[in-house]
Amino acid sequence: MIPEPPGWRTATERALYGPRGFYTHQAPAAHFRTSVHASPLFARAVAVLLLKVDEALGRPARLDLADIGAGRGELLTGVLAELRSPHGPAGGTAGADAAARLRPVAVERGPRPPGLAAGIAWRPELPEPGALTGLLFANEWLDNVPVDVAENDPEGVPRLVLVEETGEERLGPEVAGEDAEWLARWWPLAGAGPGARAEIGHPRDAAWVAAAGTLAAGAAVAVDYGHTRAARPPFGTLTGFRDGQESAPVPDGGCDLTSHVALDAVASAAPGEPALLTQRAALRALGLEGRRPALSLASEDPAAYVRALGAAGEAAELLDPAGLGAFTWLVCERDCATGLV
Repeated sequence: MIPEPPGWRTATERALYGPRGFYTHQAPAAHFRTSVHASPLFARAVAVLLLKVDEALGRPARLDLADIGAGRGELLTGVLAELRSPHGPAGGTAGADAAARLRPVAVERGPRPPGLAAGIAWRPELPEPGALTGLLFANEWLDNVPVDVAENDPEGVPRLVLVEETGEERLGPEVAGEDAEWLARWWPLAGAGPGARAEIGHPRDAAWVAAAGTLAAGAAVAVDYGHTRAARPPFGTLTGFRDGQESAPVPDGGCDLTSHVALDAVASAAPGEPALLTQRAALRALGLEGRRPALSLASEDPAAYVRALGAAGEAAELLDPAGLGAFTWLVCERDCATGLV
């Protein structure tokens, strides 16, 4: 008897993180582009946020910076460069002082990339609860936490979606237990009609609670494409990215598998009083602007004008409300008022 295929949560776990998984053997940046890859200005903004956290904590002897879902360590590398720069909003004396006390750690299930700075620790799992004092940052991490998918059958009953390695789907058992409870509260399919779909997000709620729980004091920030109960997509958001292009989601290990995050549910599960804000608002609060330089600079210092014009273009992309600026930041503060929210 041929066994039934798994649900999307199990299939995604295997396809992304298994022995032949996408994050085990691929170079993710070759398949998709995040804010980190779009411009070094993103790392500068995170460095500015780190300095705000450092100041709010009274400049502790040890300042932690954890990047969850670190990819190849690009964000940590960029933040360190900003802190050590003699110029810029995160450099100078304050940046150098923070860099001297900084303990950067990348949390990533893939292998440590060659050439990464020796001072950046690399680990496959979260630190212990309460181990960190500083900033925990998770850029496009929650969307890769595997979740199951539910779909209404012809009678409108939500059932788990089962999937072959080829991407072929079929409907499985009726959704029950914790899955059904989460759907009823956060993404109800009752009355939505046959074919309506939802991603069952409680594994992401639990993942964020665990991540934020590694902080003894400081700020935890998750950045992702998200949605709230008032505007859930009727057919879900599960998709793939292969060779730089969006593609059908196929759990074969050769493409990224991602779906948008029910960030209101994640926020409800998080400790304290978390806040949700757009990336556009967050980056502006951290000093990022997309203004073109004055034309007078072109005649006074042509090279500086070209640099400033390039930076303005990069900032505009990060702030674009129809693009990267539409990301949502979930900010959780613990004994640390950063002024971001």
